[in-house]
Amino acid sequence: MRAATVATIEIEDVGGLAGKVKARSGASPMSCFQCAKCSSGCPVASRADLKPHEVVRMVQLDQREAVLASRFIWECTSCQTCSTRCPQQVDPAAMNDALRAMSRAAGKVSAGTAVPAFNDIFLDAVRRRGRIHEMGLMVRFKLRTRRWFEDIGKAPSMLLKGKLPLFGTQVGGQAGRKALFRRAAQGGDK
Repeated sequence: MRAATVATIEIEDVGGLAGKVKARSGASPMSCFQCAKCSSGCPVASRADLKPHEVVRMVQLDQREAVLASRFIWECTSCQTCSTRCPQQVDPAAMNDALRAMSRAAGKVSAGTAVPAFNDIFLDAVRRRGRIHEMGLMVRFKLRTRRWFEDIGKAPSMLLKGKLPLFGTQVGGQAGRKALFRRAAQGGDK
């Protein structure tokens, strides 16, 4: 039996939004030929305003304002299904990470999404404690977003199963974590 040959098409000369996304994510949006395999496997495509292949196309066409204001880039769970399915080895999940950062920097975060608030609270907890204390995370999230009763029905069951301990633990190595976060803020350089 003969082994299948895999070939990808990559366009190197990339400018505009596509060039910025490629520089930030390492993913080549111009290699996408819109087969939509990424969208057919995406678990959130049916409920989002755009599908993964549409986001890539908007990046290709330099539609910066629309893509940075898209709800999809915030709904994406980064499950990597789109990236795994792509025959051109485009990485839509990595592109979404870059687009989220660009969206925040440009002040274009989709209205109604709580993802940036959750991310900030989560990373702050890791930075300070070295791990997540779920109860503290949820209290801070509820206070910040004012979504008081959105999922309150889950709390009793989680408390009974010991999934929400009242007090969290702290992990040592705070100086190392601070240095790690500092390097990440500088783009990974020392």
